[in-house]
Parts: sequence; structure tokens; C-alpha cells
Amino acid sequence: MEVRSHLRSILFTLLCISLVAPLSVFSHRSLGSNPCDRKTLPDPQSLRFDQLTVLINGYSESRIPLLHSIAATYAASSLVSSILVLWGNPSTSSQTLAELSRNLSILYSAGASITVHPQKSSSLNSRFLPRPSIKTRAVLICDDDIEVDPKSVDFAFRVWQSNPDRLVGFFARSHDLDLPRKTWIYTVHPDKYSIILTKFMILKNERLYSYSCGGGGSWERMRNVVEEMRNCEDILMNFVVADATGEGPTMVAAERVRDWGDPRNEGGERGEETKAGLSSVNRGGGEHRKRRGDCIREFHRILGRMPLRYSYGKVVNSVGEQGMCEKGGKLVLCDHQPLN
Repeated sequence: MEVRSHLRSILFTLLCISLVAPLSVFSHRSLGSNPCDRKTLPDPQSLRFDQLTVLINGYSESRIPLLHSIAATYAASSLVSSILVLWGNPSTSSQTLAELSRNLSILYSAGASITVHPQKSSSLNSRFLPRPSIKTRAVLICDDDIEVDPKSVDFAFRVWQSNPDRLVGFFARSHDLDLPRKTWIYTVHPDKYSIILTKFMILKNERLYSYSCGGGGSWERMRNVVEEMRNCEDILMNFVVADATGEGPTMVAAERVRDWGDPRNEGGERGEETKAGLSSVNRGGGEHRKRRGDCIREFHRILGRMPLRYSYGKVVNSVGEQGMCEKGGKLVLCDHQPLN
């Protein structure tokens, strides 16, 4: 009788462990009172160069199913060391986050590790905090509404490896000088760009420290602009990198990228997800560009110089056939077989 009682106790303990184990990816670990303390960060010489760490910025509970899909794609890649879901909505219940953590652990435990990190506030600056758990030299910053095919992720990472000082990404914008008004603006140019967006941005791990901890009072005031505007953290990171390197970013081509957060989306089963992000209220056409232009002007005023540099062209994975030939009565690429 006493033996059976002891066995029941052991079984109950094992059951509790099995139920609790998946929750281990729900990280409550603090970054410490001072995330800029270099003693808590890995030695840069020890960081892996052959893999990257993915930081997914999450905010809306309605996007959790999409987040599952995006995390699964990254976790399946041999190039991904780990995935950190930076949850920036403090009002989300701990129960919801625990369930998210459990589902990610159960579904994707065979691939890269996935941890959920609740942020203390909704500050967009939090996505660029240096983190002791990042063990790779390359960091991929991305949003929870951008789906990218694995081949394109691999290609972008290889491009970054060839020039790790630059920012690399799929989405590019530009600053420009409005001469009649004598002011800086945020825009899109057909032939040049100077800003890579955090929809998908690969950067060197050290840039996180530079953004969050370096530069003195001017950079701190610029981070405060991000807080006040609830926007423009990507523009500020471009300022940080361009000021350090004197070079513009690199835009790469992708085979397939789906932007569920683009306001030009219409309907569809994920229609609600297109307007669920933290800054979605600021994405409305001209008002969005105006606010972003305000950031550029304020950053320039505080810094006292314009570090952004233009880049030209896009890096593509392959050139491919450029000529069209008539085959079987149809115009096709010359290296293609006749269509049936």
C-alpha cells in the first residue's frame, strides 16, 4: 500500500513536469537594470557568423495564428539559431502569452528554439535592445505580418554576410530634400533608396548596442522622439548605421514576400490582421509619410547632420533569361520549352 502511494506520487510529479515543460519558452527573464552593461553580453568574438537570430515584433492577439506560421517558417531553416518573439503589448494577459509559448514549443520544438519575451512597455525602442541570449553576429528584425519564402531569407543572409556592416532588407524607402519648402521629407524613389524598413531587416548584432546605448545625449533625445511619435525606430536605426559606416543600405530581391499589414490589402481571411499592428493607425497614406518626414527633420535637427546615404539598384538571386523567343506559336523566355 505504501509502495503504491509512493508510485502515485512519482506519477503525479512527472505529469506536472510534462505539463509545465512546454511553458519554459515563456521567458520572464529581465534584461537587467542596465541592458547596456557589456558584462552581461556575449563576447563579440564568440558570436556565430554562420547563423542568425530572428527577433519577431508581436503586438496584436488577432495576429497570433499568423505569428505561428511565420515562426514555423523561420524555425525550419538551418540558418536560424533561435527565434525571440518580442511581445510589445503589456495589456495582453499572461495566460494568453503562456498559451502562445506552449503552442510554439509543441509545434516547432524540432527546429530552432523559440522564446516569448513580454516587453515592459509598448516602446518601439525595445525591439533594438541588446540581449544576452543572442549568440549570433547577424540579427534579423521582422514584423509579425510579413511572410517570406525560405529561399529569399537564405539569399538575404548570404548578401549580408558579404558586407555585414550594412543593413540588408526587402523593403526600402528614401529621404529627400523638398527644395521649395527647404525641408526633409520621407518618400519613395524609383531609382534610389536610403532606408531599410524593419518589416525585414538584417543587421550586425553590435548595432543593437549602438542604437540603445551609444552616441551620447543626442542619440538619447532621438530615441525619445521614437517614444513620442510611436514610430520611426527603423529610420533611427538607419541613421545609426549610416553615421557609423558612411554607407547606404542594401536592398535585395525576394521570390515571394506577403505583407499582411499593408493597408492596400483587401478582404481575405486575414483582413482584420491588416490593421492590428501598433503603428497601423499611423499608416494612412499622406499622414503616415508626413509623420515619418517629421521624424527625419527632428533627427537631423538633433544630430546636426544628415548621415543617410543613397544606394542604387537591387541585388538579385539570379539574372535569368532576358530574351523572348517564339516557340510553338507562343512568346516565351528563350530558354523555356515550348508550351503545350
